[in-house]
Amino acid sequence: MKEKDFISIIKTTLNSGYIGDDCAYLKDLGIVVSQDNLAEDVHFSLKYASPYQIGYKSVMVNISDICASGAEPKYLSIGLSLPEYIDADFIREFYKGAKTAAGKAEIVGGDITGADKIFVSVTAIGSANDRKISSRRNAAVGQKVVAAGNHGSSGAGLKLLSGMEYNNLTGEEKNELINAHLMPLAQLEFSNTIQKCARGKYAMMDTSDGLADALASIAFESSVLIEVNFNKIPHSKAIEKLPDFKDLVLYGAEDYGLVAAVDNPADFTVIGEVKSGAGLKINYGDCFEFLTIKDVEKNLFKHFKE
Repeated sequence: MKEKDFISIIKTTLNSGYIGDDCAYLKDLGIVVSQDNLAEDVHFSLKYASPYQIGYKSVMVNISDICASGAEPKYLSIGLSLPEYIDADFIREFYKGAKTAAGKAEIVGGDITGADKIFVSVTAIGSANDRKISSRRNAAVGQKVVAAGNHGSSGAGLKLLSGMEYNNLTGEEKNELINAHLMPLAQLEFSNTIQKCARGKYAMMDTSDGLADALASIAFESSVLIEVNFNKIPHSKAIEKLPDFKDLVLYGAEDYGLVAAVDNPADFTVIGEVKSGAGLKINYGDCFEFLTIKDVEKNLFKHFKE
């Protein structure tokens, strides 16, 4: 089964209206809550990631979820499951990285237990006080689609770390892409400005599972068609040299950019528009591609064997 199938079963079983967005918005408490799990040899590897980088990324991916809601990151707790060979230096460096990624948010606790591999579970809490909170169900016909972050860089960086040569890239370009994967940056400023500028309801989602996934998910949940100009999607010039450039931009994942459907695009990078219909339409200039959410899911990273 696919990850989304499991989520659908959980949502139906619990009959919960909170499940579906990057964060659960607990309006009565004035907070949003998110949780992400990272597993060794699935989301990171000690072959190429340092303890500092693992701690940094574990927190930053949760900060990105809070940003996707439009809330302000405030608190985090970290659960660690660790094998016997992990030493004090690993713990020290992990938490140094985690603290750097947390920024103004505070790490307030967590749990440590034993395991055969490294597993990290982070819970993030954001303040929704005096802020407009997003939902991927809020996209409306006529809104503009805006984006932040370079899409495709992290996917290319992971391929380089996994042994892909990409000989036409310079050393500086390779380092840029690898760093995008190991040390992502959540779009805090973009998120904050979006929620301030929003005139009414708006949809926003991070691109942790790929830009196409975020766009298709918003389109599906909002029952609209999202039409995007591929050439307007922000990305590093370096990946234009790569043969799988277009796939990396759309499906590369783990860039932790943001996409939003808003009434007021302000000075943001507009990549498309919300229209009547259903699905995702990508215009390439000389041709276009229409995708359903099922089409998109076929190209995404699979956490489970099918």
